[in-house]
Amino acid sequence: MTASSPISDTERARIQRRTVAVLGAGQVLGGVAFGATLSLGAVLAADVSGDDALSGLATAAVTLGTAAVAIPLAALARRAGRRVSLTTGTAGALAGVVGVIVAASVGSFPFLLAAFLLIGAGQAANLQSRFAAADLATDATRGRDLSLVVWATTVGAVLGPNLAGPGETVGAALGMPPLTGAYVFTVVAQVLAIVLYLSALRPDPLALAMRLDAAATRGPGRTIAGPDRRALARYAIFAVAASHVVMVSVMAMTPVHLLHHGADLVIVGLTLSLHIAGMYAAAPLFGILADRWGRLRTILLGQGILATSLVVASLGAESTAAVTVALVLLGLGWSAATVAGAALLTEASAEDQRTRRQGISDFSMSFVGALGAIGSGIVLSAIGYGGLALVVGLAVVATAVLAVLVRADRVGRVRGRSGAGT
Repeated sequence: MTASSPISDTERARIQRRTVAVLGAGQVLGGVAFGATLSLGAVLAADVSGDDALSGLATAAVTLGTAAVAIPLAALARRAGRRVSLTTGTAGALAGVVGVIVAASVGSFPFLLAAFLLIGAGQAANLQSRFAAADLATDATRGRDLSLVVWATTVGAVLGPNLAGPGETVGAALGMPPLTGAYVFTVVAQVLAIVLYLSALRPDPLALAMRLDAAATRGPGRTIAGPDRRALARYAIFAVAASHVVMVSVMAMTPVHLLHHGADLVIVGLTLSLHIAGMYAAAPLFGILADRWGRLRTILLGQGILATSLVVASLGAESTAAVTVALVLLGLGWSAATVAGAALLTEASAEDQRTRRQGISDFSMSFVGALGAIGSGIVLSAIGYGGLALVVGLAVVATAVLAVLVRADRVGRVRGRSGAGT
């Protein structure tokens, strides 16, 4: 411990390990709500509205809700810490889940969409958790620590879609409307997540990181934030948003597409589970790659996987097996790009810019995701599932081209002191 530092490097590492564990547990719980919403949202929206063309509005509402609170939630984190902001977002999701059940009971489609908007607050908290895992991380482990929290979402997110069957049994016993029984499990999970954040996320990682950076400016202590690299930060925001719009656009229409081709809810749930497993289960691998192989290279790897997914989806649109393979690849490509992009954004931003840009990133990815979910329904109706996959491929091309341009122009700066940035 230096005279200017509030804690030693060893103590900081211990706190970081505990923080990652707490955030990971919170992601397990938060993932239940996310997974259930993905699998049932589109079907429930179609059922309540009576129009399949409106099914994509469920996912759109969640992503719009995420976008609406992403920047305010980041600002709240800066003022009051991650503990308060994560608890607030999770509480919003809890209110949204209850609202979905009520909306289905009264058959109100506008109320249903409003409830999905609130669930978006929980998704914003889930997204912010990965940045919370990076608050106290070093350049050498930032990708890994961040990805471990992303990976933890696997348990809840894979479980969520498969709660549809058991949930209907529970819902019927409780007299709940059809398709809402699984949300009983999400209510319990969200309550437990709130209790976890309030009781266990101590000390607050962002508040401590800000103290360490402030102390380093007054003496020889080690700062957490590096020099500000605006161009890299902007590219990271773009790459994450573009990869997200590709994933959401295809994923949002998959349940409706499969149901129209004879699949039942069990098959839809299994397909979505495998997709979500692709999104989260391999995250530690991509985190390690981002730390050792480089952030930009890992983003490019993600674009290659996304491109492969879209080709499989386009050529195999009539095959449930092919669609399932495409959805798994879609999740893997999203994981590689978002893990590496989040790590790049954090380390490319100076301390006074970091939290604000993280909020902008979460807003951007959620907003374009909402547009993708809305537009995907229109595109699906016009040119089919295979055509939809090809259209969103334009975002993959743009991300890859920009990565090459940024790398050619900024490779020396991206490497930085640790050599981890390219």
